[in-house]
Amino acid sequence: MHFTNSVVIGASLLGLATASPIDLEVRAGACSSYTLIDTRGTGEAQGPSAGFITMNRNIMSQVSGGKEYDTVYPAGSNQDSSSGTADIVNHIKTTLQTNPNECFILEGYSQGAAATVNALSQLTGAANTAVKGVFLIGDPLHKSGLTCNVDSNGGTTTRNVNGLEYSYYSNYIPSTWVSRTLDVCAYGDGVCDTTHGYGIDSQHLSYPQDANVQSMGTKFVVGKLTGTS
Repeated sequence: MHFTNSVVIGASLLGLATASPIDLEVRAGACSSYTLIDTRGTGEAQGPSAGFITMNRNIMSQVSGGKEYDTVYPAGSNQDSSSGTADIVNHIKTTLQTNPNECFILEGYSQGAAATVNALSQLTGAANTAVKGVFLIGDPLHKSGLTCNVDSNGGTTTRNVNGLEYSYYSNYIPSTWVSRTLDVCAYGDGVCDTTHGYGIDSQHLSYPQDANVQSMGTKFVVGKLTGTS
C-alpha cells in the first residue's frame, strides 16, 4: 500500500535455542533489565518516535534497568518496512546472546507498527519469551475483533474496524500475541480505522500529544515489566 505525500508523520515530530526452565522462570516475574524497542512512523527522522517519548520517559522513571533501542530503517513513503522488521528481530536475538535474561517491549507507530506486527511471527523460542509486551498506535495492520484493540480512551469504539493495510497484506497480530498486546487506534484514524476515516488525518497524528494514550501506554508497559498485569 502506498500513502500519498501527505503521509509524513510530524516532520518535527524480533530462533534462538529454546529458553531453559530457569530463564523462563526468571522472565515470568519482574524484569531487572529491559529494552524498549521503539519503531517510528513514516517520515520521522531516525531515532525515537514522537509517539513514545513521553511514555518511555515515564516508564523508565518507574521501572529501573531500562534502555531504549530505536529501530533502524528508512521509514520511507513507499511503506516498505521489511528492513525495520529484520532489525527488530536481529536486535532481540543478538542481545539475548550476551544477555539471556533481557526483557523487551516492542513499540510501533503507524508504519513502525506494521514493522513490529510483521516481526511477531518471526520471534520464536527464547526470543518470543523475552518479549513481555507490544504497544502499537495507529497500526495499519489493525484487525477487526481482536481483544487487544482499544481506542484512545481505552474503549471499544475501534475494536471492530480494520486498518488501511490489513486487506492488502492479510497480515495481523498472531493469536498467541494478543494477550501481550495493546493495539491503540483512535476513532477516525484513517490508517487503523478505515470505517470512520481515511489515510493520514488529525486523529492519526494525535497520539504523541494525547495524555490518555501516553498514560495508558505507561501503565500497560509498567504492568508487563513488573509482572503485575
